[in-house]
Amino acid sequence: MAEIPCLQIDAFTDRPFAGNPAAVCLLDNAREDAWMQAVAAEMNLSETAFVRRLGDDFELRWFTPILEVHLCGHATLASAHALWEQRVVDSSAAVRFHTKSGLLTCSRDGDHIVLDFPATRVTATGAPAGLCEALGVTSPRFVGRSKFDYLVVVESEQALRAIRPDFPRLGRIDARGIIVTSVADDPDIDFVSRFFGPAAGVDEDPVTGSAHCALGPYWAERLGKDTMTGLQASARSGIVRVRLAGDRAILSGRAVTVLRGSLLA
Repeated sequence: MAEIPCLQIDAFTDRPFAGNPAAVCLLDNAREDAWMQAVAAEMNLSETAFVRRLGDDFELRWFTPILEVHLCGHATLASAHALWEQRVVDSSAAVRFHTKSGLLTCSRDGDHIVLDFPATRVTATGAPAGLCEALGVTSPRFVGRSKFDYLVVVESEQALRAIRPDFPRLGRIDARGIIVTSVADDPDIDFVSRFFGPAAGVDEDPVTGSAHCALGPYWAERLGKDTMTGLQASARSGIVRVRLAGDRAILSGRAVTVLRGSLLA
């Protein structure tokens, strides 16, 4: 029976049982989509990543428990961490992933992993029917949309932390997910956020790297800076550093392996 190396890694944190957990499966050959989706459902994490070598590079795909997504930050960070830790790639070498969002490159900067992602800028749209009611937000300061998600700005970190969404109702909004954000109370943090994705099978994602591809450009314009620190204020919490470079969002964070094993296929 073939055994596939599988790791569970907490991303965007420097301690176990915080940040966002992702499963990373290191494949030796291509697998059917239905099989990968079944594995992701079995893992029951917000994302399971499947990594397969393509010459000197790697193919990377991401699945929630119910569907495949086109961009995921924390599972990309976790995948690079796994390849370096398992010595599939030399610790000094960059990792190049071929994905449904194009080529994504990961490198190391001390104890941080740096992700070169596309920026997904937000356009003001106004709130679609039912969005504010599902969030319990009466007067958002801004509502816009990126190519993936709606972004809702609220007046304070206190208001953001107090949100208790109606998830079934929120899941009927036509978007991958809903980003809610505000300025931060902590002077060492630039902005805080939460991410809700019930339509993708994830009611609240603990730390969402890809959401920061939209949060970075939004807050850069309003704060007048291109390097920022974001806190995702979920129950597990996590820190994402963001730097804008033209049409790219350079994200960075730490990762911790909490489990190593084999998937029996």
